[in-house]
Amino acid sequence: MVEGMRILLVEDDVLIGMMLVDMFDALGLPEPAQATTNEEALAIIGSESITGALVDINLGDEKGWPVADALAERGIPFAFTSGGGDVIPPAHAHRKLVTKPFRIGDIEAALESFR
Repeated sequence: MVEGMRILLVEDDVLIGMMLVDMFDALGLPEPAQATTNEEALAIIGSESITGALVDINLGDEKGWPVADALAERGIPFAFTSGGGDVIPPAHAHRKLVTKPFRIGDIEAALESFR
């Protein structure tokens, strides 16, 4: 796995977030920056050096599109995560989608694609 990666994990479900952090640990990666809302994620993007992100499409009552747009504007690679059934806007249709329930191999492949 890539050393020095700083990944932003945008996930509103605390248990899923904890599971993903465990997967990062198993992959030998540092703990990711974490956000549960668009507002938190945008603050992290504006203040930290992020090398990639996993963005949940459904963040409670909001969608992760503002985060996706901000990452794209900065040229930061990212993948979407979802429980399924979501339609990705055309501007981001080329992005990888990792569906729940997550498998560590799928998360690893998404992160490797950020290199």
